[in-house]
Amino acid sequence: MTKPAIVDREDWLRARLDLLEREKEHTHLKDEISAARRALPWVRLTKSYIFQTETGPQGLSDLFGPYSQLITYHFMFGPNWEEGCKSCSFWADSYEGLSSHFAARDIAFTAVSSAPLDRLLEFRRRMGWTFNWVSSHQNGFNHDFDVGFDETRPKDRSRAYNFGMMPDAFMDEMHGTSVFAKDENDDVFHTYSMYGRGLDATNAAYAYIDLTPKGRNEPPEGNPMEWVRHHDRY
Repeated sequence: MTKPAIVDREDWLRARLDLLEREKEHTHLKDEISAARRALPWVRLTKSYIFQTETGPQGLSDLFGPYSQLITYHFMFGPNWEEGCKSCSFWADSYEGLSSHFAARDIAFTAVSSAPLDRLLEFRRRMGWTFNWVSSHQNGFNHDFDVGFDETRPKDRSRAYNFGMMPDAFMDEMHGTSVFAKDENDDVFHTYSMYGRGLDATNAAYAYIDLTPKGRNEPPEGNPMEWVRHHDRY
């Protein structure tokens, strides 16, 4: 951390107001990007996916419940993993408890992982979460939305991550978020996906950490999130 300048209140206020102008520009740009995201074209899904859920097998359309929009968080938890990814768990702490707010805006939310359902639910109990979590075990969902890179990934599918903007995936599971919509005919459409650092915008802890003098204070090389632990292991 660079040693800060120590000034009087008036000088601090001038500097803060200068920064406020930049923050306002950022907010307006974010609004423009959000509008462009909403204006993206949709892709009709023709493939069926059956997920294992707490209430039995369900298709992707069923995961919407009574709502017309669905957010899925691609939670890294592979079939042979003993526990969920600690970074994805860091994100889960941000969206835990939001389901009622999502519902008020016509949105269903679920986390999706390729591990068997019983292992997902056991880990959810350990972490004290309540959000919906379903298993995509052996249904191809992770492959099709480019977060599954295990040995069963079709050979003709690229291993590049984040729309090819990053090198080949270095793990069998990667994280992301995908959004879907359903029309009045119950047809399901893929509207949006984001990966990598695009997910930072959905992490409440990072948003607060970024307000502090030290900020994230993560190393510029190697794994910047090496410091993160499951919240019951700090």
